[in-house]
Amino acid sequence: MNAKPVIVLDDLTKQYPNGKCAVDHLSFSVEPGSLVALLGPNGAGKSTTISMLLGLQQPTRGKVKLLGGSPRDAKVRGKIGAMLQDSEMVPGLKVREAVDLFRHYYSHPMDLGRLLRIAGLDEVQNKMAISLSGGQKRRMAFALALAGDPEVLFLDEPTAGMDVMSRQMFWDTVRTIQDQGKTIMLTTHYLEEADQLADRILVVNEGRLIADGSPAEMKQAAGRKSIHFTAGPELQPRQLEQLPGVQEAVWNGRRVKLTSLDTDRVIFTIVHMNLDVRDIEIQTGGLEEAFRNLVQGSGSTDRASETNKTGTKEKRHVV
Repeated sequence: MNAKPVIVLDDLTKQYPNGKCAVDHLSFSVEPGSLVALLGPNGAGKSTTISMLLGLQQPTRGKVKLLGGSPRDAKVRGKIGAMLQDSEMVPGLKVREAVDLFRHYYSHPMDLGRLLRIAGLDEVQNKMAISLSGGQKRRMAFALALAGDPEVLFLDEPTAGMDVMSRQMFWDTVRTIQDQGKTIMLTTHYLEEADQLADRILVVNEGRLIADGSPAEMKQAAGRKSIHFTAGPELQPRQLEQLPGVQEAVWNGRRVKLTSLDTDRVIFTIVHMNLDVRDIEIQTGGLEEAFRNLVQGSGSTDRASETNKTGTKEKRHVV
């Protein structure tokens, strides 16, 4: 028997008094123990969606359920944690003191020593919280989000302001937490993070769900693959541009990148014509390309009929 979803959005909509619709009939569910990345361009509705999931904003219409109840229920709030973009440090307290204070808001908090260790705050635990660097403040916000040992964790742009090493350590920790059965929803502008970490990616644009699938499915949706090789001295650009199935040929010295929807056909033709190439590699389009194509393809036009065809409600799909 399948476990019940821990997050359910049903026709969720948020429209502000000025007429702006930040979230537009958004429907999806999230299974326990999964790590879901909510992606979209600036202003797509990601933060507003997270805010409604946390009960910080009320939807104009539609429903949101978290752990089977309302995000505003005290029992539900005690089982969730959130690391938001704007996290204020507690003035007048040391790091250790501030984290311990937050622990006491919960009935079953995580051990203080473990919290400090997980968040990488051991060495700065006796510093004043407001004196931390930008990256350290993000790690402290992570510790506060984990203070109640939550079942569901929301991470809104969690690695903003972190250096490369801090980001790597952070995501190693997130993987460990997921392995313990926690459900995690994150937003990030670092698409490589979503590619490497997420079980599932939801792409929103202008408040609407435009794609839903695994990172592999997203990249496959981009469609295009590329063939990379070194061209011999006699091979000319027009010979490659005229090959059947080639969409684009980019030269960098004698190194060539051919883009095609059917790389097998292109390679067969190259071999059949005995063209002078070597060091051949085939690469699948990355998540960044898939994301760009999805967002550009969704446009800003009325897509009511498209929404009806794709059926975002309770349906996994890649547009």
